[in-house]
Amino acid sequence: MKIRILILLLFPLVILCGPGYSAFAQNTEDTTKDNIDELAKLLDSTSKGGVHSYYTTATFKSTRIINGHSIENVGKGVLDFRIAHRFGELNEGVKNLYGLDNATTKFSFDYGITDWLMVGVGRSSFEKEYDGFFKIKILRQTINDACPISLSYLGGMSVKTMDVAKIPGYTYYLSNRLFYIDELILARKFNQYFSLQLMPCYLHYNIVSELGEPNDVFAIGAGGRMKLSKRIAVTAEYYYTVPGHKLNGYNNSLSVGVDIETGGHVFQLFVTNSAAVTERTFIGETTGDPFNGALHLGFNISRVFTVVRTPQVK
Repeated sequence: MKIRILILLLFPLVILCGPGYSAFAQNTEDTTKDNIDELAKLLDSTSKGGVHSYYTTATFKSTRIINGHSIENVGKGVLDFRIAHRFGELNEGVKNLYGLDNATTKFSFDYGITDWLMVGVGRSSFEKEYDGFFKIKILRQTINDACPISLSYLGGMSVKTMDVAKIPGYTYYLSNRLFYIDELILARKFNQYFSLQLMPCYLHYNIVSELGEPNDVFAIGAGGRMKLSKRIAVTAEYYYTVPGHKLNGYNNSLSVGVDIETGGHVFQLFVTNSAAVTERTFIGETTGDPFNGALHLGFNISRVFTVVRTPQVK
């Protein structure tokens, strides 16, 4: 509910920034070429007396920063197949090959329904969890700063399908396995090298494991990207769970990594104290203490396919 109220409070920004949306398609061209193309379009529009808003591109190069969503969507008619992999803790020692013997894996498919709507489904090996989401573009940053930020809304649900211990006389309903996420994503690309975003999050657990624990978990995430070269960027993200609205015994999620672009692929290599991949687990149920060696080596691989080709406007 609080997330929805915040959306209503941000509605005047939509009016100030003007109407219209534009599709995001993953672009592996360098930023210089992007800027030249945008400038050429702007000059051509001006010479013809037209008035257009042009949007920034490649605030992030993937739809995820590391664990969490970035401001980006895949383009209309584009399918993104993703593999997310987390090894065990590095401090497990040589017996478990520093975590390489243990792993959590998630496969997912994201698809661009329209220029402003992306949907996705996935399955994680951790607690055999299935999840689905939709992400809507509300605002887009323009190159002339008429709209200084980008804003998106993410809504999702997940369900655990692992077996649970049966309690005599108690019926374990399907609804007990359900979890929900509401999230706003506010981002700004400051220049061709640096981007930053904030992610206020609301998690709802239909059932919690201990008496006195909150069913509603609130967190504030922050993430950034620093481009080092045409194909390589450093990324980081952190989720701070609000005291009094967090589950007992869990830590805040911290991740640092590197993005490597290779044609149609985006390869992300990183370390994180979160063992699992879904919003329920890395925002609300991160067990590892990053300052006590409880870090996981992980990687994400993204491969995009054009399923429906959008006609080019001449």
